[in-house]
Amino acid sequence: MVHYKLYYFNMKGRGELIRLLFAAAGQKYEDFRIEQKDWPEYKAKAPFGQAPFLEITNGKKTLVLSQSVAIGRFLSRKFGFAGKGDEEQAMVDMFGDEISDLMNEFAKFMMEQDEAKKKEIFEKLQNEIIPHYMKFFEAKLANSKTGFFFDSGLTWIDLYLFNLLGLLGEQRNQLFEHFKAIKTLYDKVSEHGKIKTYLENRPETER
Repeated sequence: MVHYKLYYFNMKGRGELIRLLFAAAGQKYEDFRIEQKDWPEYKAKAPFGQAPFLEITNGKKTLVLSQSVAIGRFLSRKFGFAGKGDEEQAMVDMFGDEISDLMNEFAKFMMEQDEAKKKEIFEKLQNEIIPHYMKFFEAKLANSKTGFFFDSGLTWIDLYLFNLLGLLGEQRNQLFEHFKAIKTLYDKVSEHGKIKTYLENRPETER
């Protein structure tokens, strides 16, 4: 029997895509939340010295994967959230990379310690960067018959964008006023059976 153990901090961040995939698949796993004071101990176990990383044990064999999107793609193929057929999977990956670019921009804001710089980054995010990316996502979603990125059903990029929108907090409501199809996606993922149950029971965290 395969045992999955996710190592990440007590936050959503880059680990939440992985948790959402486990939830959507109904797959049991160990959600190990690292305390900051213990990070040096676990950092040594991580392939690149960073979290999240996923430990997959199958009998006597253990595989350790790092990089949140690589883990997400791996699990998506396992659980059926990678898209249907080669062409659609390539398109899913394309949009996934675009969401990653936006996530990296958002991470700059989250990691900045200087309050003045943080405010400057936030204003640029709000006024320029986020709208720039969202217009591409909105255009794709506006033509969807299902409310997801692809009419074949839920894929990992729906969960990826959902998580990013969640990290925006109340700011996302202003965004939804201009991007209706993105709001539809957010609502559909929120109400997705197994994901809804997970969201109702997941630990409360600041970010």
